[in-house]
Amino acid sequence: MALNQQWFDDMEARIPHDGVRTRFAPSPTGYMHVGNLRTALYTYLIARHAGGKFILRIEDTDQGRLVEDATEIIYNTMRSCGLTWDEGPDVGGPVGPYIQTQRRSFYAEYAKLLVERGHAYYCFCDKHEETEEEEGNFQKEEDPCRNLDPEEVAARLANGDPYVIRQRIPHEGQTTFMDAVYGAITVDNDTLDDQVLLKRDGLPTYNFANVVDDHLMGITHVVRGAEYLSSAPKYNLLYEAFGWEIPTYVHCSSVMITDPETGAVRKMSKRKGDPSYEDLIQMGYLSQAVVNYVSLLGWAPHGELSEQEFFTLDELVKAFEISGISKSPSAFDMEKLNYFNATYLRSMTPEAFAEVARPYIRQAVTNEAYDADVIASLLQARCERLTDIPEKVDFFDVLPEYGVELFTNKKSKTNSEVSLDMLEKTVPVLSALESWTQESIHDTLIHLAESLGVKNATLMWPLRISIAGKTVTPGGAVELCYILGKEETLRRMELGIQKLKG
Repeated sequence: MALNQQWFDDMEARIPHDGVRTRFAPSPTGYMHVGNLRTALYTYLIARHAGGKFILRIEDTDQGRLVEDATEIIYNTMRSCGLTWDEGPDVGGPVGPYIQTQRRSFYAEYAKLLVERGHAYYCFCDKHEETEEEEGNFQKEEDPCRNLDPEEVAARLANGDPYVIRQRIPHEGQTTFMDAVYGAITVDNDTLDDQVLLKRDGLPTYNFANVVDDHLMGITHVVRGAEYLSSAPKYNLLYEAFGWEIPTYVHCSSVMITDPETGAVRKMSKRKGDPSYEDLIQMGYLSQAVVNYVSLLGWAPHGELSEQEFFTLDELVKAFEISGISKSPSAFDMEKLNYFNATYLRSMTPEAFAEVARPYIRQAVTNEAYDADVIASLLQARCERLTDIPEKVDFFDVLPEYGVELFTNKKSKTNSEVSLDMLEKTVPVLSALESWTQESIHDTLIHLAESLGVKNATLMWPLRISIAGKTVTPGGAVELCYILGKEETLRRMELGIQKLKG
């Protein structure tokens, strides 16, 4: 069947030429892992830094691995990270569709164009002869279809024989490609295989669809992981075969992690149980902290910003330069992420912190009489992750079981006898207190300690143990008494007295 040149001309005419255009092209095969998030972030920052366009494209040609609702997860993750797109499946654009399976007819036409130009060929080998259709592991000299007679090809096509279309890689010579991070890389062509471009079901392979779509969408910068460096020569050969301009490649080094079981350093992998973006959010990390931390996994700002760690997304847009991307693998460190998250939590306004903390507080403090926002005020400077909160505040609802040994504290100079004495002398004083405010509780207890000739801690320690049943609490005795209220405070103190009396 003759190719329709007018159709190709019309496709070329649609291509935008409006400055920098980048794309994030995830497969809807599961959650967004950290490496994917970093790719999306860098792709977004390159576009925004240059005042260009950021495109979202869904690559769903791997039908066997599709996960239900994964596309919505991608949308939600991107939006929660602030990575808004200018064109995409849900917002449209001049070069749609933006979902690969909806572009199915495009790939077949371009694959046949390559066949006509001698840069690809029909392969009719039985599927079981292929070890991996996506990769196309035939050695050139072993591929029986590479040099089939054109008449035999036409006859087999007319007969309806199933086929794939493979790229015809030159046997001789070398291919050199330029990468913005790694520089010039040259490979011998005889090390490259004749990869499959179009599969038997008519869908393209990942490598072919990327080249066609990136060209037709006017993509100027292609950002991806360093694991795709080995595929870049094949991309170049495809661009050259079509006569298309080659985009700027930006390959990012791997994100590494220390395996918690073996202690070995390896690439992060969801299959190994490493946390995805969604996992990190469920673990109590703020999206802003995750984005900030991930931005520094393989990139560093230049100049006067070289020592800066904390960036808003807008600040990242201004600071981001491709030259700051490192060739060296980066290490994902949960402790470092904890540091970022704690800093973000503490920098929030009290109102904003209370808003994000409230659901976690209510997991443990179901008694509506206890003000969640007041409890939040105690927590803001004392937690690294939001998921730390329930365990820190569970004593409000139910006083936990605890032993009298908690009353002994060397620094506060308390033991069981001292603690009993302090509690027995504190109960009547707090019972007589008419105004139950933090200020009145504080002043009363400080005055009592002074009148007893003891340090404040000697009085406060047994009081805090009796009302919380814990040695570590978010807030001291005064704050806890105020939140619990007079009646509950006195009830718990009496329980403490009975425990100390044995």
